[in-house]
Amino acid sequence: MRQDIEQLIRDSLNILGINGLHIQVVPTVDESHGDYATNVAFQAAKKLGKSPLETAEIISHELRTKNNELIDKIEVAKPGFINITLNDSSLLKDLMIEHKKLGSSELMGKKIMIEFTDPNPFKEFHIGHLYSNIVGESIARLLEAVGAEVRRVCYQGDVGLHVAKALYGMIQLMREKNITLENLKGKSLKERANFLGEAYAVGATQYEKEESAKKEIVAINKKVYEKDREVMTLYTAGKDWSLEYFEQVYKRLMDPISDHAFTRYYFESEAGSKGIDLVKKYKDTVFEESQGAVIFPGERYGLHSRVFINSLGLPTYEAKELGLAVTKYHDYPFDVSIMITGNEIDEYFRVLLKALSMIEPEIAAKMRHISHGMVRLPEGKMSSRTGNVITGEWLLNEAVSRATEKIKEAKAEGGKLSEGEKESVSEMVGVGAVKWGLLRSGIGKDVEFSFDESVSFEGNSGPYLQYTYVRTRSVLEKAGDLTQFSESKIPLSAEERSLLVLLSQYSDTVLEAAERYSPNTIATYLFEVAQLYNLFYQKHPILKEEGDVRAFRLKLTEKVGKTLQAGLSLLGIKTPDKM
Repeated sequence: MRQDIEQLIRDSLNILGINGLHIQVVPTVDESHGDYATNVAFQAAKKLGKSPLETAEIISHELRTKNNELIDKIEVAKPGFINITLNDSSLLKDLMIEHKKLGSSELMGKKIMIEFTDPNPFKEFHIGHLYSNIVGESIARLLEAVGAEVRRVCYQGDVGLHVAKALYGMIQLMREKNITLENLKGKSLKERANFLGEAYAVGATQYEKEESAKKEIVAINKKVYEKDREVMTLYTAGKDWSLEYFEQVYKRLMDPISDHAFTRYYFESEAGSKGIDLVKKYKDTVFEESQGAVIFPGERYGLHSRVFINSLGLPTYEAKELGLAVTKYHDYPFDVSIMITGNEIDEYFRVLLKALSMIEPEIAAKMRHISHGMVRLPEGKMSSRTGNVITGEWLLNEAVSRATEKIKEAKAEGGKLSEGEKESVSEMVGVGAVKWGLLRSGIGKDVEFSFDESVSFEGNSGPYLQYTYVRTRSVLEKAGDLTQFSESKIPLSAEERSLLVLLSQYSDTVLEAAERYSPNTIATYLFEVAQLYNLFYQKHPILKEEGDVRAFRLKLTEKVGKTLQAGLSLLGIKTPDKM
C-alpha cells in the first residue's frame, strides 16, 4: 500500500508542477496520527517558496480531490507533516487478497552473488561461521523474494598456515595414538571432524611454544603450496572430511533442494595464483616492494599498508581475495557481489577494495562488504587456538535439547505430538530459536545469545513466533471450511484494525528488508504481528462467534498464519504444524 500512496502523492505533486522529489511514506508509530505519514512538504516547500505547513496544506488539498478509495482521511500536522488514514474497506479488501507480488524494486532482475559462511577446512565450524551462514542465507532469500537472481557461494581457506598446523597436529596425534590414515577413514564423519579440530589445536599450540615445531609447520606449508607428495595424501583426506562435514551442517541450516547448498565453492588454492599474477602485473604502479615482500601502500590513502606477497613469494589473504574477486566476476558477471564476514576484518576489506578499485574499477564498484558482529555466550569469547572453540553444531544441539524439554512442559497446540513428531518439532524449534536469536538484532552489532531468552515460548523468540503460527492453524482446523463475509457488516475493533494495517505492510516490509540487507527488519515486523494477534486472540472470541464476524475473524487468523509462515521462511525458520 505504501507504494500506492507514494504514487498518489507523486501524481498530486506533478499537478502542482513539482517533480523529481524523493517521496518517503512511512508507517506511523502513534495510531492517533493515522496509518502513514510523509515529510514531502519540507522538500516541496522550497519549490513553492512557501512554508512546509502551507505546502502540506496545498498537497493535502490536491490529494483529497482525487476521491481515492484507499484513503479515508488526510490531516496536516505541524510543522509540515501529512498524516494519512486508510479506509477500513480498503483494509478489508486487502485481507481477501493472497500475498501479493511485491512492489517494484531496483533489485528485481539483478544478478547478485552472495558469499557467506566461509569455514576453513581442517578447522572447526564455529559459531562465527554459523552466524555468517544464517545471515547470508536470510539475505539471499530476501533478495530472491524481490526478484533478484541470486547465486550463493562459499570461499574456503584450503592452503595457508592453519592447514599446515592441522597437518602437523594430525601427524603428531597419529603417532601418539598409534593410528593410521586407514584407521581414521573407518571412523564416523563426526569422529573424523573432531580429530581434525583436535589436530589443529595441537598444531596451533606447538607453533607458538616450540621453535622446532614452528619450523616444521612452515616447511609443511611450503610443501602444500608445492603439492608435495609427502603431505598431499594426508592433506586430501583431511580436506575431504572437512568439506563433507560442512555440507551436513549446511543441509541442516539451509535446507537446500540440491545435493549442495552453494552454487560454487571457491578455494584459496585457486584464488592465490590469480592474485599473485595480478599483484605482479601491477607492481610499481599499484603495489611496491618492501623488505623482500610486495605491499599495497595503504597509508597514502588513509588506510593501512598491507603485504600481498610475503618474503617467501607466497600470496597473503589479501592477494587471494584480490584473485577471488576477479575470478568470481569472470565466472558470473554480477551486478552486485556481497561478501559477509565478521567485522574484525573491516579494515582489511577497505584496503582490499581500494586496491581492487585501482586494478578493476568496474568490479570494485559492484562489491558490497557486509560485516556482522561477534556472537557472545556466557562461556566467553571463543578461541580456536586453544581448542576451547564453541562450535556451531554444539550451539544448535544445545538449543534443540532445551527445546525438547520446553515442548514436554508446554501445553500442546495443534494436537498431541507422536514420538517421531517430537523429534522433528524439537529440531525446528531449536534451530529456529538460534536463527531468530541471531537475526532479531541489527547485523553490525555484537550478539549476546541467551538460551533462556531464545528457547522460550514467550517474548521475542523464534519459538514464540512458531507457537503463534501453530495457534492460527489450530483455530482454522477446529473451524472447518472458511466462508465469505460481507465487508459492510464488520465493525472493526481497535485490535482488528491494527492487525489489518500491519498485515497490509508485509510486502513493503520485505522490500525494505531486501534493499537494506536487514533480516532484523522482518524479525521486528513479525514479532509485532504475533503480539497483536495474540492480544486479539485473548480479547475477542473467534469460534464462538457467528455469521460475518466469525468468518472475518477466521480469515484474519488465516492471513496472520500465512504472513508468519512466509516471513519466517525468509529468515530460514521452519514452521511446525503442531507444538
